[in-house]
Amino acid sequence: MSSSVSGEGLRDEGSKLQVVTAGATAGLISRFIVAPFDVVKIRLQLQSHSLSDPLSHPKAQGGPIYKGTLPTLRHIVRNEGITGLWKGNVPAEIMYLCYGAVQFTAYRSVTQLLRTVTATADGERSRIPPAVGSFIAGAAAGAAATTTTYPLDLLRTRFAAQGNDRVYTTLAGAVRDIRRDEGWRGFFRGLGPGVGQIVPYMGIFFASYETLRLPLAELHLPWGGGDATAGVVSGVVAKTAVFPLDLVRKRIQVQGPTRARYVHKNIPEYYGGAVGVLRAIVRAEGFRGLYRGLTVSLIKAAPGSAVTVWSYERVLRLLMSMERVATEDARI
Repeated sequence: MSSSVSGEGLRDEGSKLQVVTAGATAGLISRFIVAPFDVVKIRLQLQSHSLSDPLSHPKAQGGPIYKGTLPTLRHIVRNEGITGLWKGNVPAEIMYLCYGAVQFTAYRSVTQLLRTVTATADGERSRIPPAVGSFIAGAAAGAAATTTTYPLDLLRTRFAAQGNDRVYTTLAGAVRDIRRDEGWRGFFRGLGPGVGQIVPYMGIFFASYETLRLPLAELHLPWGGGDATAGVVSGVVAKTAVFPLDLVRKRIQVQGPTRARYVHKNIPEYYGGAVGVLRAIVRAEGFRGLYRGLTVSLIKAAPGSAVTVWSYERVLRLLMSMERVATEDARI
């Protein structure tokens, strides 16, 4: 993740197995920590009426009004218990396990491919700006990971969106019901905006991270190393840029025969793909409607990105250190 596609200053990136293990571990740790924020974000994103509407507003009937991150957290705990903050965590943990492994593996593979294809005839590598190479590798890695794990992402959203009146009781039951009622295509509702979101997100994230990591590493920061700080800043910038597509994806994911059975009973029915949903939201809710849940999303993005980057770097370093020790012991 902290590799550069220029020919200078490259460190050993570890074996493919080490990269997969480090990426998967980073994903699991990050997901568990930010799970409550993720549930709050999904609830806010699916709330189609204005936060300023009174409870008597016609559009607000059939679903609670959430106002802000902390009130929403309290509302969920009060009405659904503390475990309500981890709804959808099982498919989410599986998704993050697979997502982290695919993402970091693809990033490493694309980075190495770029080095190969940019090699000159005399064996030297042409100088690609690190930010450009990171954008390409990050976008490709994000697209591959999103497509591979998308059914789990949809399941995570649907479980997080249901209140005490359960739509699905078990993960296996959800898979069976969606397959029966919506077909295999049902597992990929919203894939278009999902990929459309993750490609620029990962590109911007990796490009920002690579640009900031080395300068920040030279600073003596009171709260930690440059890796974590670069991860925080990069996550916030990237998340804000693509947030409307993330909201559109969530709205599409809960379409289908169960749309009116989630905690929000008044989720609109959308047509016309991602562009049609964008237009419908702007027309009915204004441009503000495209940014419902942005605050908690940024709160989630900061620790999520920092923990992911920090965990990946440390786990990879530990695995490489263990391999060196094992190799040295074998030589004795």
